[in-house]
Amino acid sequence: MQLYPIFVSLAHRAVLVVGGGAVAERKVAALLAAQAQVTVNAASLTPQLQRWVRDGLVSHRPESFRESWLEQVWLVIAATSDRELNARVAALGELRRLFVNVVDDAQLSSFHVPAVIDRAPLTIAISSGGDAPMLARLLRERLETLLDHSLGALATLAAGLRKRIRARFPDMAARRSFYESLFSGSVAALLRQGRADAARAAAEQALVSGSAGSAGSVVLVGAGPGDPGLLTLRALRALNEADVILHDRLVGAGVLELARRDAERIEVGKQAGHHHTTQDGIHALLLEHARAGRRVVRLKGGDPFVFGRGGEELEFLRDHDIPYEVVPGITAAVACAAYAGVPLTHRDHAQSVRFVTAHCQASRDTLDWAALAQERQTLAVYMGVAELGLLQTRLLEHGRAATTPFALIENGSRAEQRVVTGTLGNLAERALVHTVRSPALLILGEVAALASTLAWFGPPPLGATVHDIRGAAGGRRAVAAWPGQADVLTAIHGR
Repeated sequence: MQLYPIFVSLAHRAVLVVGGGAVAERKVAALLAAQAQVTVNAASLTPQLQRWVRDGLVSHRPESFRESWLEQVWLVIAATSDRELNARVAALGELRRLFVNVVDDAQLSSFHVPAVIDRAPLTIAISSGGDAPMLARLLRERLETLLDHSLGALATLAAGLRKRIRARFPDMAARRSFYESLFSGSVAALLRQGRADAARAAAEQALVSGSAGSAGSVVLVGAGPGDPGLLTLRALRALNEADVILHDRLVGAGVLELARRDAERIEVGKQAGHHHTTQDGIHALLLEHARAGRRVVRLKGGDPFVFGRGGEELEFLRDHDIPYEVVPGITAAVACAAYAGVPLTHRDHAQSVRFVTAHCQASRDTLDWAALAQERQTLAVYMGVAELGLLQTRLLEHGRAATTPFALIENGSRAEQRVVTGTLGNLAERALVHTVRSPALLILGEVAALASTLAWFGPPPLGATVHDIRGAAGGRRAVAAWPGQADVLTAIHGR
């Protein structure tokens, strides 16, 4: 170990920063966060440094650097582009036994500023000794994804109880066990949920009972549409804490690969017409594993509260007194449209968006077709591949123009994404020609036309050339992609 790690209190202590550019600004920001009394020596300052000076947060010395200033400070940072000046500051600081950091010059520095993860009062610092700062930064970014922001509140709560915990558990092994349950159990979960009073009450009860408990819980997590990069940080943390993961069929393998390696994975997927696991069966599994004291993640594609039955599952958990949390995901309409280059709203084309599902008789019979057929709005239709012919017919019957553009996005955000474009008048035909299959999302409205110019992910939209279904059938027989589709096309072409 070449460097001795140390955390220094600079609150109300004078620090000199030589330099007034962007690098100096970053250093000053961190010093102000540590409540240091900062003086900046530079002829010119960045706009932000100027604001801090005007607000009285930073002192400014615009004249040339003076050796006598070092008599008044505890710490020095040299952040100029003048290497000779930086070297002079470092040498003079060494004579006065001051610690000096020279930005981007490890040889001249007597201390190094690490990459920091701030969960105050918990702080994690990573240093490469100035040899590989980009590596330290990369490690910081990775650790940031694993450490919840509620850890600061958890550290504060534990600090307030420290003396009582030591008195309650004089044996070190028992004390360590209590802390482990405190930091991973219901108290930590309540702090993540923003329920500080309930967390303190649970901690107090744990002190009385002698255990913070290991009751099971469920986290309802939205996995997004498929691209693992769209997973939220909170979702990633939940997956790495899970004992059991109940996941939908459409959750991509790339997302599951990010989960804790030894977590039990149970597929509970459902798709139109084929129920691998019934909803009641899913409820039973949630109850079984949570009551066994396990941390359960219910992993759903997209967002659990957008056509995901998340509300039903929470009602079940509430009725059975199972603690739960919800981690939202990026719903398919938002993600698929974005990956196809389709803005769901646009001031020239659409001022509202409707999310619709029409995958069964019960859902389509409740739709307000007249409202859905109105212009200057975008329809995002989930799970509608099997009902494209009906959607086309009903919308045309209720006045939506046959020239209204659509974008049909299959496997949105995944490597195999395809986008088929056209107009409402040829929706069913285009889907059949290109054999569109689930999972696919339909975007209908004027904004869908922008896919042809704004598409950026995957192959270009299939819309530049269209083979008439008669020609396609003449060369080789077209196969219907969903039940009843061939009948719709026969009606369109009169054959």
